[in-house]
Amino acid sequence: MSKKTILLTAFLLMQAPLFYGTASAEIEDVRAEWDQNREKLSVNAKDGESRRQRTLTVVYNGQEYPMTYNRDRKRYQLRLSPTCYESSVSVVSSSGESKTRFVRTRNGKGSGYECVDAPPLCQDGDGDGVSAASCGGQDCNDTDPLIYPGAQEICGDTIDQDCSGADLACAPPVCEDADGDGVSAASCGGQDCNDTDPLIYPGAQEVCGDTIDQDCSGADLACETTNGPHGGLTFGQYPGNCISCHYTEAMAMQSSTHYRWVGETPDMVNSSGTLQGKLTNAVNSYCINIKGDWPVCGSCHVGRGKRPDDPSAGLENIDCLVCHSEEYSTSRIRLADGSMGVLAPTDSMVRNLHAPTRTNCLSCHAKAGGGDAVKRGDLSLATAHNSDPQFDVHMNTSGSDLSCQKCHVFENHLVIGKGSDLRPTDDLNRGAEISCTTCHTNKDSLAGHDNSTIGRHVARVACQTCHIPTYAKVATEIYRDWQSTHTGLPADGSEGPGHPYTIKEGNLIPEYRFWNRLSDNALLDDDASLTYDAGKGTYPTSTPLGDIGDGKLYPFKYKRANQPMTVADSRLIALDTFEYLKGSGNVDTAVQKGLVNTGYPVDEPYTWVETDTYQLLNHGISPSASALQCNSCHENTSTMDLPGELGYQLKGAKSVVCFQCHGSESSKPFTTIHDKHVKDKGYDCSWCHSFSRPERNLRMP
Repeated sequence: MSKKTILLTAFLLMQAPLFYGTASAEIEDVRAEWDQNREKLSVNAKDGESRRQRTLTVVYNGQEYPMTYNRDRKRYQLRLSPTCYESSVSVVSSSGESKTRFVRTRNGKGSGYECVDAPPLCQDGDGDGVSAASCGGQDCNDTDPLIYPGAQEICGDTIDQDCSGADLACAPPVCEDADGDGVSAASCGGQDCNDTDPLIYPGAQEVCGDTIDQDCSGADLACETTNGPHGGLTFGQYPGNCISCHYTEAMAMQSSTHYRWVGETPDMVNSSGTLQGKLTNAVNSYCINIKGDWPVCGSCHVGRGKRPDDPSAGLENIDCLVCHSEEYSTSRIRLADGSMGVLAPTDSMVRNLHAPTRTNCLSCHAKAGGGDAVKRGDLSLATAHNSDPQFDVHMNTSGSDLSCQKCHVFENHLVIGKGSDLRPTDDLNRGAEISCTTCHTNKDSLAGHDNSTIGRHVARVACQTCHIPTYAKVATEIYRDWQSTHTGLPADGSEGPGHPYTIKEGNLIPEYRFWNRLSDNALLDDDASLTYDAGKGTYPTSTPLGDIGDGKLYPFKYKRANQPMTVADSRLIALDTFEYLKGSGNVDTAVQKGLVNTGYPVDEPYTWVETDTYQLLNHGISPSASALQCNSCHENTSTMDLPGELGYQLKGAKSVVCFQCHGSESSKPFTTIHDKHVKDKGYDCSWCHSFSRPERNLRMP
């Protein structure tokens, strides 16, 4: 479809109700923006009174669309999915006052679709520029950005990259078999890796340990020794010696979220049909986004240095040892040539291989966000060798001593389990949730605990809520300010590169939220003003969804950060963290580079705002004797505010609620009143509250 300057005309008709007077200043502001990636038009307008005293309407292509008044933001809003737009928008009041504004265009060069053309039938799910064939497009596989009409076709791999309807057959060898072993040379289209030796060809008898690759597998066959099948390997042959025997596993790993850093997002409500992840579009309240800083942020990638979307990165870029050798993973760094590895490799690193240990996993996962225990709040390097059950009842060397994969079970290198702030689901068939009852059978039933009162809670309260009474047993970051250095001085470059100012605290009480296992997590190019939390004054980067009637009560880490945002369109800016951490240390320069990285001019106006994030807590389980008790939650608000922010308040004044059934009664403790009405009389919650618990089959009002 051809693109040109897009045309849209919007007429806003404003009529105040009869019981209001006409505003003295009718139109204060008009904003309009075309998001070309999402094919959406946003129109915002304000009136002088900001009290929803008019009906505003956008007239577009001969049709009228009423605008919605947002009380929190005090403005009228409309979102459309048009096929074209004009370069300006006019807002007209009932008295004839008019204001005209140019339409801002995001994600493009100021061009869009012609009005005479048909609108796109569906979105481009994999971002390769072609929409799916299933909804009218031409992409035969809209989940893989390497497959689309016109893509480079690879012959003989059983994949139809160019959507022609079939894989391209490889041309027959165009050269002779020089050594007479029946296979032509690989250099001219054949498969013989050495066409000068008749004993070397695919399928030949391999001789172990002679440094010769007789069967053209990519590496010599290691001889079995008393130390097992890896005993004769040398580091100089790595990673070819892994791939030659474990090709299938390498292919599976290459398709995993651990390697790709993007994936499908069925648990995300924000653009759930698009691939999301830290490699591309994820935004957080720590380093914001990876743009501009692969050298630092990519240091925990399970590759050997190249980005996973680098066309030159093949199976040899997979770093098997980071998961299968403690000796290697604890010494791995980014080397001077940009690759990931160790300064002094030894043959023992490829000989003494094992299933992943906690040390392997925590060498990256405990240091997320910039240091030990910084990000997750319930993971630290101490978890690897801790022996105190109070620190973690599952992962302690004197007790259960469980490995990570005991709960995070892998199948074909795909794993289950993730936090609420993590976007991709690695294994779509098994989902993301890890159930405690896989090991603790029947604990989610009414009779699963010795105390029947606990059993009545399991349908609405997650196991973690009671069994993680505190977190941050190693201090975790709860605030970050990019405008200041770690010493608290202005980040103007005078101190050189370094870390931003942070506040870390330990032994914290979690924040509690109802969660239905869906999350609204921020992405690059989002209009942050649409999710602004006026009560907290924050722009969320990760919000667990749910309420008292939808989901279970879970514990979360809560964290805030000071981050830059564009003034004109409220986009959180992925400041260039490499410039900040390894370059000049000047935050203004880092922001300017971040603007350029994301397509803005270097002088785009920006401001500083506060973001916040909620992160699910799953680790650091305490022994059952340390779990929350009834009075931890029900007799006070020091742990959680049940009658306030969590929604358990009465549906009216006591004098009204109680007099539904009886007169004035003497004041009694909560548990006495609750047991009398629920346990003895069988009354449903809705007698006294604004919610119900139908699963308990109690008596309704």
